Amino acid sequence: MNITLAQAEKMIEKSKRKAEEMSLKMNIAVVDAGANLVAFGRMDGAWLGSLDISIKKAKTARFFDMNTGEVGKLSQPGQPLYNIEHSNHGLITFPGGIPIKNSEGEIIGAIGVSGSSVENDHAVASAGIES
Repeated sequence: MNITLAQAEKMIEKSKRKAEEMSLKMNIAVVDAGANLVAFGRMDGAWLGSLDISIKKAKTARFFDMNTGEVGKLSQPGQPLYNIEHSNHGLITFPGGIPIKNSEGEIIGAIGVSGSSVENDHAVASAGIES
């Protein structure tokens, strides 16, 4: 089961509205269940460097089926996933990436947001996946 383009675009719009409410300029990426990019939005003036980060956050969330902030906790020195961010052509292990589930609880993709603090990135990503 995969996220559709229509679903991905709706999530980007929701995230964009949240970013505007917070006066933020964000890059927002949605990947499918295979971690392939389905939709992307770069708000006017959003950092160019955050473009790649948002996509990698979405991919990281899908690769490990957990929020990227959780992967980050597990990738600290002495933790079981230490140095994992160097795998898969580079992962992002701080907040802003969240798996997307369908109504049956199956993961159908992930969203990744970058362009502000990790707390703001996570808030904007969360807004995108809210029903």
